[in-house]
Order: sequence, then structure tokens, then C-alpha cells
Amino acid sequence: MKTYEQIIATEYSKEFDKKRKAAMVMGHYKYGSVRENREAKATDMVESMRIRIDKYVATGNTEFLCDIANFAMIEYMVPLHPNAHYRATDSGESPGLAGMSVGEIKRFMENNA
Repeated sequence: MKTYEQIIATEYSKEFDKKRKAAMVMGHYKYGSVRENREAKATDMVESMRIRIDKYVATGNTEFLCDIANFAMIEYMVPLHPNAHYRATDSGESPGLAGMSVGEIKRFMENNA
């Protein structure tokens, strides 16, 4: 069985985190603090994510993926959704993936061999 460190070495991007954090610092100087902006309720983080998903799809610029992660984090930190909460869910409640994972394909092939 792989260790946590072995899994993180291949399943996590420190580079992505570094770029995402740098964008948060730049955003602080450009727009002000997260909390002040959220208290003003002037920016819709969910819609901002949707806009950047479209921009990423159109351009392939991975900067938009960093923005999406940051907007998700901001909504998590100071949510404006009236029913915002965190509750861990199991696979049965997951909306699933678009397409199939390698694990799902392997299980499908095993069960249909």
C-alpha cells in the first residue's frame, strides 16, 4: 500500500498551489482583503468560476484554473450561499465524473470478461 507521501508526490501539484497562492497575494493588492470584499457582497464567486471555466475551455490558459480554485476557496472561507455547510458525502451521493475513471473501466472490464 502506498503511503500518504507517495500518493501526494503524484496526485498533487505544488506548482499549482504556488501559482494559486501568488494570485491570492496579487488579488489582495488589486482588490483588497477577502473578508472585506465578501462582507460587501459585491462579487459572485460561483458565477466568477463559471466565467473562468468558459475562458479555460476557449483558451486552454491554465491560469483560469488557478482562479477557479481561488474563487472556490473564497466561497468556502466566507460563503454567501444561504445554506452553505460542509458534510462529507459517500460515493452514493457524488454527482460522479463526466466520463469514466480508469478504476471504473477496470471494474467494468473485470465484471464483463
